[in-house]
Amino acid sequence: MSKMKAATLSEIKKELQHKSEEDLQSLCLSLSRFKKENKELLTYLLFEASDEEGYIQSVKTEIDLQFSEINNQNYYWMKKTVRKVLRITRKYIRYSKKKTTEVELLMYFCQKLLTLSPSIKGNTVLHNLYERLVLSIRKTISKMEEDLQYDYNTQLEHLLYGEN
Repeated sequence: MSKMKAATLSEIKKELQHKSEEDLQSLCLSLSRFKKENKELLTYLLFEASDEEGYIQSVKTEIDLQFSEINNQNYYWMKKTVRKVLRITRKYIRYSKKKTTEVELLMYFCQKLLTLSPSIKGNTVLHNLYERLVLSIRKTISKMEEDLQYDYNTQLEHLLYGEN
């Protein structure tokens, strides 16, 4: 049995233009039933995209909850659960596609990483993860408008200074 080939984005876009509002609604509902991420993305687009600050706050609350459940008995379990929380955080960042949201959430994640006990400095893998996140944040900040760059760089320096 051969694998079904997915249509390109432009082919899908063209086809969607010929659909009625009712058909589009039906397609969206089908997508949401098919996969949890599709449902989460639709939830973001329909209910949360208009209030980005509220969205960021709700994701931060989720990050807090996930960090409170981290198994810190040893570094092996810490690494596994930290990676899981980062995966979830990145998923929420993808829904938004806004650089400010990405920077805010990744900086918050780094803040939470620094508060872990035992310290991430005692584990090379976790410390390197932190360093890569800081580089990623710097890269994203560099693509923003100058005034935002200044504000976020100041916040990032504060985060890094707090590390020492």
